[in-house]
Amino acid sequence: MFGRCFPNTLETTVFLTQEDCYLITGDIDAMWLRDSSAQVHPYVQFAAEDETLRRVIRGLIRRQARYINEDPYANAFNFEPNGRGHQSDLTRMSPLIWERKYEVDSLCYPIRLAYSYWRATHDTSIFDEQWRSAAARILDTWRVEQDHTRSPYRFQRLNVRETDTLPRDGMGAPVAPTGMTWSGFRPSDDACTYGYLIPSQMFAVVALAQLEEIAHSVYRDVLLAAECQNLQFEIDRGIQAHGIVEHPEFGEIFAYEVDGMDHANLMDDANVPSLLSIPYIGYAQADDPVYLNTRRFVLSRHNPWYFEGRVASGVGSPHTGPGMVWHIAIIMQALTSTDDAEVRNCLELLKRTHAGTYLMHEAFDPNDPARYTRPWFAWANSLFAELILKVYAPALSPA
Repeated sequence: MFGRCFPNTLETTVFLTQEDCYLITGDIDAMWLRDSSAQVHPYVQFAAEDETLRRVIRGLIRRQARYINEDPYANAFNFEPNGRGHQSDLTRMSPLIWERKYEVDSLCYPIRLAYSYWRATHDTSIFDEQWRSAAARILDTWRVEQDHTRSPYRFQRLNVRETDTLPRDGMGAPVAPTGMTWSGFRPSDDACTYGYLIPSQMFAVVALAQLEEIAHSVYRDVLLAAECQNLQFEIDRGIQAHGIVEHPEFGEIFAYEVDGMDHANLMDDANVPSLLSIPYIGYAQADDPVYLNTRRFVLSRHNPWYFEGRVASGVGSPHTGPGMVWHIAIIMQALTSTDDAEVRNCLELLKRTHAGTYLMHEAFDPNDPARYTRPWFAWANSLFAELILKVYAPALSPA
C-alpha cells in the first residue's frame, strides 16, 4: 500500500512548468490550496537531499502565492484563466478560479507548507515579494473576517443542497464578533452551520505563529511579526472563550462550530483540520485534557458523523452522507494516537478497506468497502504515506 500511495502525488498529479508547479487533486482537474499542500507534505522531509522534490515544492509554493494574491477567498483554481469550474456561482468569480468557497484552512495550509519547507531545507528563496504579498493578503482577510459585517464576500450557488451555498443572500448565518475569524465553508467544502469553525481557528493560530517566525527570521519585519502575534492572541482568546462547551457525558470538549451567540455545533468531520486532528495541526498536545475529552466524543456515537459497520468504523462527513467512513479520518486517528494498540487497529482497518486497489479513497461503506467514492484521491494517499513514515521510520517523521 505504501508503495502505491507514497508516489501517487508525484506520479499522477504534478505538472511542472518553467516558473512553478501545478497540482491537481486527483480525479478533479483543479488545484485546491489545501489539498495541494497536504499532497506534498510527506515529501518535505526528503527535500533537502533531492533537487527534484525541491523544485516541485518550491514551484507549488510559488503558484499558491500567485493564487492567493489573485483572490484569498477562493479555494480552488484552474491551471490557467480558462473559465472552467463553477463560473455560474453568485460570487466574484474569475476565469482563473475554479471555485470560490471561502475556507480559513485554505490559507493556513500554504503557510504550513512554506514554513515546513524552509525549516527542512533552509531555502529562503521562496519568501520573495509575491509570497510576502500573499501573506499580507491572508492577514488582511483574517482581520476583516473578525467582523463579518465588514466583509465583501458573498457566495450563492443556485438549485443545490443547502451545504453547497450560504444563507442570507450569501452572507452565511449570523455571528457575533469574538476575536475569531469567520469561515464560510469547512475543509470538506461544505457550508459552515456556524461561522467560527473551531479546528480552522486552531490551525490559524498555529499558522500565525509560523508566519511570525518567518517575519522575524527571514523578513526582519518587526511590524509584520507583531501583527501575526496580535492576531494569533485574539483568535486563540476567542477559541478559549467560546469554543469549549460542557458535555453531559464527556465534560469539557471543543465544539466543532460556534457563532459567538451561545450556539454550538457538536460534531466532527473527517476532513482536516478536524477536532480529531488537533495535535496533528500543532494546536495542543495529544494528552491535553480537553482534547482527550473531545477525542472520546468524536470517536463515539455521540458524534453524529461517526459510523460503525461490520468491517470498519470511523468518522465520516456530511459531504458524502450518512453511513460512510473516510480513510482520512482513520489515518488521522492513528496519527494522533498515543496507544500502540489503537494505531495497529487503524492500520488493520486501512488494510481491510482499500478494496483491492492498495490506494486510499474518499469515503467507503464500512459494511462493504468495495463501495467507495473517489478512486483517485491524492490527499488521502499522501496522508497514509505520512502515517507509515511516522510509524515505521520515526527518524524520518514529518515535523
